[in-house]
Amino acid sequence: MLDSPVPVGREVSFTKTVSESDVYLYAGITGDFSPNHVDRTYMERSAWGRRMVHGTLLVGFVSTVSTMAIADTRGNADETPVAVGMDRVRFLKPVFIGDTVTVSYRIDRFDATKNRTVAKAEVRNQDGDLVAVADHLLQWVKNDLREQSEHLALSPR
Repeated sequence: MLDSPVPVGREVSFTKTVSESDVYLYAGITGDFSPNHVDRTYMERSAWGRRMVHGTLLVGFVSTVSTMAIADTRGNADETPVAVGMDRVRFLKPVFIGDTVTVSYRIDRFDATKNRTVAKAEVRNQDGDLVAVADHLLQWVKNDLREQSEHLALSPR
């Protein structure tokens, strides 16, 4: 049986104030120019009264904390960690331009049969409100060339 390549229970967090330029740069990269994100006048007339941050930008911040959580494993020449998916992604409340979010990431379990870790991610705003959640899956792929064909067909299941 394999041991977890990163300790179960490890926790890291990342805090960022989401600026207008973050939202516009993200819109430019993804092509998502929905008025919910970039049209101040449109959103001032909405029930929210202001522009929202893309939910998928918050998902990107989960990637940031996952990298932080496994940073000390990069010296291991035996395996390469690769994200294979996110399950149960939910956007519970809107995040607005100017909000400060803290993304918390905790290694929840290790599946030795799949050589995969599952982490719980939570995003909270500056008021402590839970605004997004997700389960993040990391596959630990053996670097042995003889085993690559077996591990490179990654499946999130």
